[in-house]
Amino acid sequence: MMNTETKNSYASIVTEVPGLKSLQYFNEETKYIAPGIQTIATRSKVAFEKGEGCIMQDVDGNKYIDFFSGVGVASLGYNHPIYNKYLKEQLDNIHVGSFTSKNRVELTKLLAENTVGDLNRSQFYSGGAEAVEAALRMAKSYTGKTEFVGFWEGFHGKTMGVLGLLGDNFKFNLGPLPAGIYSSPYPNPRHCMIDSNPETMAKSCADFLRKKIRYETTNDIAAIIVEPIQGTAGNVVPAPGFLKELRKLADEIGALLICDEMICGFGRTGKMFGTQHFDIQPDIMTIGKGFGGGFPMTGVMSREEIIFAKPFGNPSGSSSSYGGNPLGSTAAYATLKTIIEDGLVENSAKVGEFMMNKLRRLMDKFPIVGDVRGKGLMIGVELVNPNNPKEKLDKKYTEMYFHECLKRGLIMMGYNADIRIYPPLIVTEEIAEEGISIMEKALEYVSDQIKD
Repeated sequence: MMNTETKNSYASIVTEVPGLKSLQYFNEETKYIAPGIQTIATRSKVAFEKGEGCIMQDVDGNKYIDFFSGVGVASLGYNHPIYNKYLKEQLDNIHVGSFTSKNRVELTKLLAENTVGDLNRSQFYSGGAEAVEAALRMAKSYTGKTEFVGFWEGFHGKTMGVLGLLGDNFKFNLGPLPAGIYSSPYPNPRHCMIDSNPETMAKSCADFLRKKIRYETTNDIAAIIVEPIQGTAGNVVPAPGFLKELRKLADEIGALLICDEMICGFGRTGKMFGTQHFDIQPDIMTIGKGFGGGFPMTGVMSREEIIFAKPFGNPSGSSSSYGGNPLGSTAAYATLKTIIEDGLVENSAKVGEFMMNKLRRLMDKFPIVGDVRGKGLMIGVELVNPNNPKEKLDKKYTEMYFHECLKRGLIMMGYNADIRIYPPLIVTEEIAEEGISIMEKALEYVSDQIKD
């Protein structure tokens, strides 16, 4: 037991973290579960039993501010009355099957009314990689081409069909990779290896990709797939003009442009879709995470001429046993309807700006804070070596930082140098400010350890 309880307005820590009950559950589970579960679970060893709004409570009675949302999944937070009402009602009726349901009809209409441009046709799945693979099949069906281009540090799932698009070491020792997949540098304003000038970086990276296609591919590119803002890489906003350059390049070579909106979509960035920050029209969007408000619901969206292309458009050519089932469709409909009616896109923009301003002040106070970036409530904070701001902070200290936040009552993806912040879209400035205050106290502690 801790000598002093940590109690704020929202966070409340009354035991050691993890507590005895959490450790009991965690240790029992490790006897049976695979070791490769999410890092945030293995690092924290906390067992959560309930949530309310933006607050999560573990089995030991500790309450945490949630800057995680299950990697941006819990758009409406926890125990949202509208979301719960819709799901309970649907569960009392019918929950599985591929047949038309009232709420799926309402969902497809609402999506079509709030889409990007003319991408008003949708198909649904239950996992992110499944939806990305569907997008690749769709692109092949429409173009008759076979190759794809992704980007360094990009992330589109872990199934074999998309493994080659992973722009990092997730794919190490899992080869050989699918043929016809290529990867090119993303214009990360702090760490681009093609051009260090943010003003010319976008064009330089696009020009490099042109050369890559010429010299490395068979000139049979079906699609270029890109995250409008790279999530797993640390919520990295590309250099200005990059998506426009990609749109231009895709048109030049007769390829489609796929925007992976898994994390960016449904208000997370302060607009309904991340693509809308960059004034371009993709040909296909993949959607998921916050789409179902916590229920595993993903999908693809495109225009009729593309999504009807065969073999993707053949009977059962794009279907999924779980995708778009009555319960999943209800979860997504309740989530999207609430996001729109409660002005949560606008709240994301407003509270996100508030948080970014608060976090940027920490850059002046702590040399280990090298960058604050993002859009809306998709925020990245980069921790760096105080003696070399271009070098990311050592893992020893980033994991220390994660635990210092956790034991003060803040849960977030803060165990790597690239911290990822995803509060529920319902977060208020008051809750956000308390969470940032915890971040600041943890930064003070870690900075002192580095000095010592």
